[in-house]
Amino acid sequence: MKKTLLSCMMIMLMLASACGKVETTSSSNTSSEPKPEAKESTSPASTSEYCSQGRVKLDSETEKFIYGTWKVKKHLGFANSYNDASEYPTGQKFIGDEIVIEKDFFSSKGLKNYSDYQYELKNPLYEITSTCDNADAFYRLYKIDMPDLNANDVVKAIDISDPSTKLSIPVSVSFFVVNNDRLILLSEATIFELEKRMTK
Repeated sequence: MKKTLLSCMMIMLMLASACGKVETTSSSNTSSEPKPEAKESTSPASTSEYCSQGRVKLDSETEKFIYGTWKVKKHLGFANSYNDASEYPTGQKFIGDEIVIEKDFFSSKGLKNYSDYQYELKNPLYEITSTCDNADAFYRLYKIDMPDLNANDVVKAIDISDPSTKLSIPVSVSFFVVNNDRLILLSEATIFELEKRMTK
């Protein structure tokens, strides 16, 4: 009887000791875990490591900058995904061509060598589809290593669409505004810099 009682007491002591260790272990693990606030601070929404996306109207500064007649000034290179050097070894088929971007009119008919790119639209809808606060964020989203893009440059992607259908223009051209100071044309996988034609 004494042996049974002693055995029961030993088992109870072992169980109590094990419970104490479990509590101690779980409380020490809890204190060393990062707090939820720390995890939230590294999320894409709260840092500038990622581009903000979503269609918004052009802000007044971007409108002022982008409206005008633009001439293809120089060939900057190729997007990383595809090198179309056979077609545009130096961009000679685009250099000197023009694109018109006005509040009530858009025309890419000035891209004379490519009939598929020639398009006109009255009262176009201009929207910013993404804003990247730095070169790293831009590269993360677009996988384009844009020449002459500085680390802290702000890049806005501009979409042009038909206001009645809301469909983007059916030409293989995209526009990027850099710091409301440079306009970049991406045609297929080829990058060009545009220059605004000065009005007299």
